[in-house]
Amino acid sequence: MATLKERYTEVKKRVADAAIRTGRTPDSIYLIAVTKFAEPEDIRELVELGHRDFGENKVQQLAQRAGVINEWFDRMRLHPRVTGEHSNFDPSTPVRWHMIGHLQRNKVRKIGDLVRLVHSVDSLRLAEEIQQIANKLDTQIDVLLQVNVSNEESKFGVPIAAAGAIAEQIDTMINVRVRGLMTMAPIGASPEDARPHFTRCRELYDDMVRDGIGEGHFDLLSMGMSGDFEVAIEEGANVVRVGSAIFGEPAATEPVDADAVESSVFINE
Repeated sequence: MATLKERYTEVKKRVADAAIRTGRTPDSIYLIAVTKFAEPEDIRELVELGHRDFGENKVQQLAQRAGVINEWFDRMRLHPRVTGEHSNFDPSTPVRWHMIGHLQRNKVRKIGDLVRLVHSVDSLRLAEEIQQIANKLDTQIDVLLQVNVSNEESKFGVPIAAAGAIAEQIDTMINVRVRGLMTMAPIGASPEDARPHFTRCRELYDDMVRDGIGEGHFDLLSMGMSGDFEVAIEEGANVVRVGSAIFGEPAATEPVDADAVESSVFINE
């Protein structure tokens, strides 16, 4: 059985290869390690291997894990130790947490000061709530607009037809900055089944860039998970959310896909 380091190294290679196939550099792709079924020691090992971007589906789990890992990271910063094979550990570079799951408005306050990026803004009302929390914290919160490209009733996200108008309204908010789009393709028999959905989301993203959404900071396209991230990169994604391919498959008693469904829907919470 492959070790965590071996799986992580393999995923990074696959990300790099996919980026190169599209004429981009490997470091132009942000790899978000989805920690939904990861153990704390696995997250710490990945941090010591140099990884910094982690995503969580659930608010409570994000808050708990961010607290534990950030506290450990601070101890490592204050009392560095010899890390042996983990030569990429740099205590000066902070861990960045991403909220990739469905976010209820009444839970925004719990993660407002913890997350680097909210991937799953699926309504104007949620964006307005984030704006209120950002105002109270006197900080700027970056978000992605989640688009339901596949029109599946079981998924969150705004319809394609409404995405531009909603993004424009978010763009007027003082402390919420819309950075791009996020989508999730339907689970298919082959990664290629996801390609048309990723293509359509990239086309929408390109249209919104041309329309001037975000005034130059609309530059993130989050698509692809463990089963289809290479196809997503080939179709233009520069953010991928990978869980089971890095941390291994969950126990048999858990849901099948470590990146996917939580409760009734999506990778979202």
